[in-house]
Amino acid sequence: MIALIIIAVSIVLITGVLLYFQLNGGLNFPWIQFYAKGKESGFALKEINLLRKAAVATQLDNPTSLFWSVRQLDRTIRGVVIKARAENKVEDLQAVGFISKMYDFRKRVEFNTPKYKLGLKTTRDLLQHQKVRIALPGGGTYLASIVENLRKYLAISYPQGRPLPQGFNWKGQKVNVYFWRVDDAGYYFETKVLDDFADRKFAIIHIAHSDQLIRSQKRKSIRCETNISAHIYNLSSIENANELVEQTAGLRARLVDISEDGCALLVGGKAKVGLPLKVQFTLTDHSLLMSGIVKGITFDATKNRSVLHIQSIPPSLRTRNEILSYVYNIFGDRKELRTRPAY
Repeated sequence: MIALIIIAVSIVLITGVLLYFQLNGGLNFPWIQFYAKGKESGFALKEINLLRKAAVATQLDNPTSLFWSVRQLDRTIRGVVIKARAENKVEDLQAVGFISKMYDFRKRVEFNTPKYKLGLKTTRDLLQHQKVRIALPGGGTYLASIVENLRKYLAISYPQGRPLPQGFNWKGQKVNVYFWRVDDAGYYFETKVLDDFADRKFAIIHIAHSDQLIRSQKRKSIRCETNISAHIYNLSSIENANELVEQTAGLRARLVDISEDGCALLVGGKAKVGLPLKVQFTLTDHSLLMSGIVKGITFDATKNRSVLHIQSIPPSLRTRNEILSYVYNIFGDRKELRTRPAY
C-alpha cells in the first residue's frame, strides 16, 4: 500500500514538473545555460525568471542573448508591447509593470556596453564642437567650444562670459575645464592656456592637452536628442504636478532632448533655476506630460534664448514606458536628426 502511495505521489510530482517546464518554455528551452548566463551577468533569480517569461512569450531562438544583445532585448520588448496591445492590456497594471521592468533591463544592458563603462581618458579624443565651461580662478566661468583638436593642443572658441579687465590676456592662465560628454558623463581637467588669438577675425585660444581627466556625474538614464514642439505650464509648486492633458496653449518651446528622468527645452529669453514646470509634448500619436524643476540654464545672449535643463519627478509607469519606447526607438518611429538641435 505504501509503495503504491509513493508511486502515485511520484507520478503527480513528475507530471507537475513536466507541466511546469512545458508552460514555461518547454523541454527545448535552454534552462541551464539561460540561468547560468543570467547569474554570470549579475542578474538576480527574480530578474532571470522575468526575462525567461519574455523570451518564451516572444519565442526567441537564442534566449541567452537577452543578457548581452541590445538588439534582441529591443525585439523582445517590442514583442511584449505588441502582445499587450493585442490583448487590450495597455493600461493593465501587471502588463505595464512587466514592460517597465523590461526597460530596466534594457538600460542595464546599455550601460554595460564599452562606451558607457570605459569613459574618456585623454582630451586628444574630444570631438570638434564639444561645448566646455572654462573656470578662471577668481574670474568666473566662461563658455566655449572646441574648434579643432590638434596633436599639440586644443583650439577653442574665444571664451564668452562676464567682461574681463582691460588688457586681459588668456595666454599663460591656468584654468579648470568642465564638459559633459553626450551619452556618457561629466568630466573635469586642469590645463594651461598656451596662446590667445583675440585679434584674429575668428578669435580663439589654444589650451594644452591633458591625460588626467576626472570622470564624474555618470549618466543615470539614456537620453536622446529631439526637435519636437512642446508647451510649458507654470506650477505653483512641484507638489501640484499631474499628468492631466492641458486644453489651453502654454508657453511655446522646443523639446531638444528627453530621458525618463528629465528633458531639455529651448525657449526664448531668460528663465530662473528652481522653477517648477509642467511640459506637454507628443512623441507618437498622443500627448504626454512631464513635470519637474529647472536645474540648470544655458543662456545664449546673442540669440536671446535659453536651454532649460529639467529634472523631472518620476512619471507614471505608463508614461515612462512610452518615453523609453521613443528613446530606445523600439518601433523605429523616431527619426534620427541629421544635425544636432541648435542650442
